[in-house]
Amino acid sequence: MYMRFSQRSENLEPSVTLGASEKAKQLKAQGADVLSLTVGEPDFTTPVHIQEAAVEAIRSGKTSFYTPTAGIPQLKQAIVAYLKKYYGLSYDTSETMVTDGAKFALYTLFQAILNQGDEVIIPVPYWVSYGEQVKLAAGTPIFVTGKEENQFKVTAEQLEEARTKNTKAVILNSPSNPTGMIYSKEELEKIGAWAVEHDILIVSDDIYGRLVYDDNVFTPIATISERIRRQTLIVNGVSKSYSMTGWRIGFVAGDKDLIKAMSDIASQSTSNPAAASQYAAAEALNGPQDSVEEMRKAFEERMKRIYPLLLEIPGFKLQRPQGAFYFFPNVKETMEICGYNDVTEFTEALLNEAHVATVTGQGFGSNENIRISYATDMKTLEEMVKRIKEFVEKKRQN
Repeated sequence: MYMRFSQRSENLEPSVTLGASEKAKQLKAQGADVLSLTVGEPDFTTPVHIQEAAVEAIRSGKTSFYTPTAGIPQLKQAIVAYLKKYYGLSYDTSETMVTDGAKFALYTLFQAILNQGDEVIIPVPYWVSYGEQVKLAAGTPIFVTGKEENQFKVTAEQLEEARTKNTKAVILNSPSNPTGMIYSKEELEKIGAWAVEHDILIVSDDIYGRLVYDDNVFTPIATISERIRRQTLIVNGVSKSYSMTGWRIGFVAGDKDLIKAMSDIASQSTSNPAAASQYAAAEALNGPQDSVEEMRKAFEERMKRIYPLLLEIPGFKLQRPQGAFYFFPNVKETMEICGYNDVTEFTEALLNEAHVATVTGQGFGSNENIRISYATDMKTLEEMVKRIKEFVEKKRQN
C-alpha cells in the first residue's frame, strides 16, 4: 500500500537508546554474547510490596473500569504526600496529574503549551526525546551547549543569550541523563530568577532525584522560592527509583490550569494510565522506601568500582557521575587511536566486533561522547571494560 506520511513523522528522529537496545537484542538472537548497556532500565525486580498492591487491585476488581484521566485519587494524594515529604512543598491534587510514564508527561506538556514557532531551550547534552517532542508539537528546540569543563551544565547567562521573544520554556534535567551531573542550589537560583524575570516556564525533569551519590545533594528548583515554584512544572515518576520502568507511570505537579490542559489532551489520546499500575505506584510512593536506598547504594557501588576502570581505557576521559546511572565518557582520543572520526561508527564497531552495546552521543547532541548505563550487574560492567580495552588495543595494533 502506498501512502504519503505526515511531514512530522518523516522529520522525526527515532530514539537512539531504543534503537541501540534493539540492535543488541537482534545480535543476541543470532547467538552473540552481547553486553547491553543501552537503556536506562534498573536491573532490579519491582519490590514485592508494590507487586502485591497491583495484584490486590486486580483481584478486587479495581482495574475493570476506566480511571479518571489525571489519575486515581489514591495516587494523586500519594503524589501530594510525596512532594511534601521530599520537596517540602504543598500541592493540591488539582495541581497534579498521572501519566503513562514521565515521557508522556513531557509529550502532553509540549502539546499543551506550544504553537508554531514557539521555542524551548534545551541544554546539551540532553535526553534524546526532548527535541523531538518539541518538534512534534510544532515548536522549535533551541540547543545550548553545557561546556564539559562546567560539568556539562548551562548558565543563566547562556540561557539569556539564547532567549528570544518566542522562548516559551526551558528544560532542566538534574541529575542529568546522560551525564549524571547535578545543578547546585546557587546555579538553580540564578536560572530560576532568569526564568521568573522573563516569564519562561521551567520544565524540571526530576526523574533521577532519588539516585544521588558521593554526598552530593539534589536540589529541586521548585524549592528555591515560591515565585520559582509557580514558574515550574515538576516532572517525575516511579520508573527509576522504584525499578518500575515497565509499569509506565509518571506524574507532574504545577499550575492547575496547565495541568487541566495537559489532562484534556491525555483524555483524547490515552484516556488514562493503566489502573493496576496506578495502584502499584500509589504503594510505591506511600509504602516502605528501603528498596530505593538499597538500589541507590548498589548503583553507587557500581559507579565507584567501574569509574576508575574506565579511565584506564586508552583515550577515555570522563567526569565522575554525581547521580542517575550513566557514564558519559569523551571518546574523541579513543576514536583517533582506533581510526574512527564518527562516534556512531565507533559505537557500531564496539557492538559488532566487541559485542558491547552502548549509545552514540550524537543522540544526546554530543559528537565526542558515548553513554554507558551502569544499571546492570557488576560482572557485566567489568566484562564491558575488559572488552573495550581489548577492542582498542586490537585496533591500535592494526
